Amino acid sequence: MFDYVWLIPFLPFTGVLVNGLFGRRIEKANKSLVHWIACGSVGLAFFVTCMIFVQMLGLDPEKRFYDYTWFTWMASGTFVVPVGFQIDPISMFMCMFVTGVGFLIHIYSIGYMWHDEGTYFRYFTYLNLFMLCMITLVLADNFLLMFLGWEGVGLCSYLLIAFWFSNKEFAIAGKKAFITNRIGDFFFAIGMLLLIVNLGKHGIWSIKYTDVFAHVSLLSPDLITLICILFFLGCTAKSAQIPLYVWLPDAMAGPTPVSALIHAATMVTAGVYFVARCNILYTMSPFALQVVAIVGGMTAFFAATIALTHNDIKKVLAYSTVSQLGYMFLGLGVGAFAAGLFHVLTHSFFKALLFMCSGCVIHAMSGEQDMRYMGGLRKKMPITFYTMVIATLAIIGFPGFSGFFSKDEILWKAFSSPNGNTVLWLIGVLAAAMTAFYMFRLIFMTFFNECRASEDVKKHIHEAPRSMTIPLIILAFLSVVGGYIGIPKALGGSNLVEHFLEPVIGFGKGKIFQDAAGHAVMHGVETAGHHSYTMEYLLMIITTLIVLGGIFTAYTMYMKKREIPEKLAQKNPLLYRLLLNKWYIDELYEWNVLNPLHTFSIFLWKITDALVIDGLVNKTAQFFMWCGSMLRHIQTGYVQRYAITFVAGTVAIVMYYVFLMYV
Repeated sequence: MFDYVWLIPFLPFTGVLVNGLFGRRIEKANKSLVHWIACGSVGLAFFVTCMIFVQMLGLDPEKRFYDYTWFTWMASGTFVVPVGFQIDPISMFMCMFVTGVGFLIHIYSIGYMWHDEGTYFRYFTYLNLFMLCMITLVLADNFLLMFLGWEGVGLCSYLLIAFWFSNKEFAIAGKKAFITNRIGDFFFAIGMLLLIVNLGKHGIWSIKYTDVFAHVSLLSPDLITLICILFFLGCTAKSAQIPLYVWLPDAMAGPTPVSALIHAATMVTAGVYFVARCNILYTMSPFALQVVAIVGGMTAFFAATIALTHNDIKKVLAYSTVSQLGYMFLGLGVGAFAAGLFHVLTHSFFKALLFMCSGCVIHAMSGEQDMRYMGGLRKKMPITFYTMVIATLAIIGFPGFSGFFSKDEILWKAFSSPNGNTVLWLIGVLAAAMTAFYMFRLIFMTFFNECRASEDVKKHIHEAPRSMTIPLIILAFLSVVGGYIGIPKALGGSNLVEHFLEPVIGFGKGKIFQDAAGHAVMHGVETAGHHSYTMEYLLMIITTLIVLGGIFTAYTMYMKKREIPEKLAQKNPLLYRLLLNKWYIDELYEWNVLNPLHTFSIFLWKITDALVIDGLVNKTAQFFMWCGSMLRHIQTGYVQRYAITFVAGTVAIVMYYVFLMYV
């Protein structure tokens, strides 16, 4: 089955071609055929992924590597870039939930987008293209092909966020996402070029992961640190970390299934994947790892504070995504690469479920997204209610749910790892407490108390169709059991995720695996501190109690004594305005970046356009106008003048020749 890995990206590609070229005609003839093509291509890609994954599990850990070259993309001397796919634990780990969760979101989209006439085929074309780019990103065996997928998901995010581009705000949101990611990609590209050129100086003209990681020790520590920082700046944009996170909350402008896809299975996970893929680079630069951990911890805390006061149901979930991504980078930054990837997996289940549940709520509320106009929906939408509660319990890390195992693993490593410390652990715990508060605030405001919608909206509140609720039930199941594959040793498990990723993310310094040809595959370091299980149990209990405190606080403020939030806002108006206005970060960007750039652009326009370009063109035009004004006296249209001019010219010529003869 390894030789059929090319089918995984090729199948969504066929969906893009068919719906992209003939979708308009297909939609007019048989609208259902559009989603059959789109969903079928992703479903088959997931099936092929499962087959390859099962075959991989049957091999010994050190043999779980296969490099498939499809064809040569470009070649210049010894520098060859193939379109090749790398099968190893980390690529298949990512590909499993990218295709699996992506397939469920495709199914969900059928019910959600069915009433969009004329754009149905375009939506599914973009969705298939998104899957193609993300699959390419995670399966690529070299940096340049990965970067092609990296840029592709940025393009698709723009196309889907601004899908309803006739709405100016939605179009601006799409543009904001695109431009912000281009800033990060600029630094990313510089880092990639530095890596390629400096390895080339040592005769290593290759950008394949296996070759780069096998020879990266040839580079100086300072250069490795610089490359890692540049790469991470690209990741802060793609995975919405400080300071380039500002695009993600506005990405809610697109259809809700798009939000689920971006937040759970595609775009935002790309940065986490890349840092984990380059674990050997980052473990060779303790400073870069420290930067990753600090930025991740700050983002987890900062985004959680903003979610405390927001009333838009999708934006609350958006800031929760930013916060959860911060947890993932916190895990990566303390050297717990497997823990960070484990949280990517569980997060894909419960975050996709949360967005899809919010989509059901918005669908039932006739497009309303403000939680202040919701309430009392649990009886009319029981499936949505129960599945969303399950997802909420998972994201807050409630014991027994998937998020508990992955988030607790990150917090434990943040505390016990030699790269971690008590401050990082405390930041993570405080973010967990806020997560519990704002998520149950969302549950209580949406599903409990009286319904605050208008009478017209109340009449149409109903449960979503089966095409939307069946994916909810599947994801709810995964949100519960998905974490049990990573039960830590302290709780009697063996952490299967950690062992599965071990060939790519080594647990001993200098650990190197080789492929069948004897080439180095990858090596990395994941360190863990030596602490007793008692300490781990104690930290689990502390975190759980703090999470329960967050739930109790939300229950008190939004169920028992609902006047408290308003009183707190009145007593602390400055803090409330800061949180409600997202700490005015967008305004700071506007004042300090956008406005100066706009002013500078106007200045350049006046200098280059008005004076140079327009000036040159205008002066040239004026010159020929002057020439024309002189010559127009000759072309008068009077025959008499032409005759006089002819005679005068003839006389002048004769006199000239006579003069020459006698001189």
